[in-house]
Amino acid sequence: MNLVRTALPGIAHRATLQPALAAPSLLELVGNTPLLWMPELSGASNAGFWAKLEGHNPGGIKDRPGLHLLRRARERGELAPGAPVVESTSGTLGLGLALAGMIYGHPVTLVTDPGMEPSMRYLLSAYGARVDVVERPHPTGGWQQARRDRVAELVAARPGAFCPDQYHNPDNVGAYRELGLELTAQLDRIDVLVCSVGTGGHSAGISRVLRPFHPDMRLVGVDTVGSTIFGQPARPRLMRGLGSSIYPRNVDYDAFAEVHWVAPAESVWASRRLASGRYVTGGWSVGAVALVASWLARTMPADTRIVAVFPDGPQRYAETVFNDTYCRQHDLLDRPPAGAPEEVDHPTEREVVRWTRCANVLDPTAVPAQGTESRAASGGVPA
Repeated sequence: MNLVRTALPGIAHRATLQPALAAPSLLELVGNTPLLWMPELSGASNAGFWAKLEGHNPGGIKDRPGLHLLRRARERGELAPGAPVVESTSGTLGLGLALAGMIYGHPVTLVTDPGMEPSMRYLLSAYGARVDVVERPHPTGGWQQARRDRVAELVAARPGAFCPDQYHNPDNVGAYRELGLELTAQLDRIDVLVCSVGTGGHSAGISRVLRPFHPDMRLVGVDTVGSTIFGQPARPRLMRGLGSSIYPRNVDYDAFAEVHWVAPAESVWASRRLASGRYVTGGWSVGAVALVASWLARTMPADTRIVAVFPDGPQRYAETVFNDTYCRQHDLLDRPPAGAPEEVDHPTEREVVRWTRCANVLDPTAVPAQGTESRAASGGVPA
């Protein structure tokens, strides 16, 4: 496996390791993450893809928007010095906001739901954030809407409080400019970019930076079954970190060439396969993205250069993805995915329940989507 941390265009096929640099501040620990060559998961070919290892940030990929959202709000005067920050999170952005609050001097309150792993709650509290857990789902919007409603209550009760609103704030997209520039320095050509989609921030932000350098690049979105982002009905969901029961305005629908929906058992298989055979792994999003990137590597021309963004590492998933008891309780073990996705011609053709691909990507907020729901069923677990 080749590891590229900083590479000049044209030499990205070589393993290039720069000497570690001293970090004068916490800010210096975010970004410049490695790029690793990964053989595709089936082992049936010599193909593979490049994985951008965002788990090498202190808290994961959302350290980038955590810092950027607060910095831009401070620059515009929307966030006064020392004012509280309140946001909804399933975990990873919470780590980024806890880091940003520590650096910029803001108390942070994070609203989550019972689906957040206890270890993540403990860690966020240890980092100084206040964790507020909603007790019941919204009757039509599920846990995600319940969290957003609670955020609105807390902001209204605290004069000067600021909500970054990761789902709709365009600064969430802008936060990934540096990540895109890192990729342009690490690889001289990128043909396919594979990203999980939750708020829509990193898929939109990275692709917009890369497109001028790689105008023919294809953006492939990876969602979870039960997510409404790409026009499917919103259902209760097990996977966290990707998918949504609302329509985030940051999703750049026009940028996607295709979308894949992945089921929890398929993601677990891929994450564990990465762990046992590649050592580098992660949670729900990483497994889903690796599954899709591997299939693309097997089926596209041999010289196609594919980059998959791995949003985090495995640490927070010890109680879920990598816990046999949890996985047995949810029937996630010994269920390897098919060798290829099912295909649908239209995102509303039918409800998908396993790995499925659609090359017709539509914005469900702009095109009426018959037979879909805009809100999650009661009890749905948000991204």
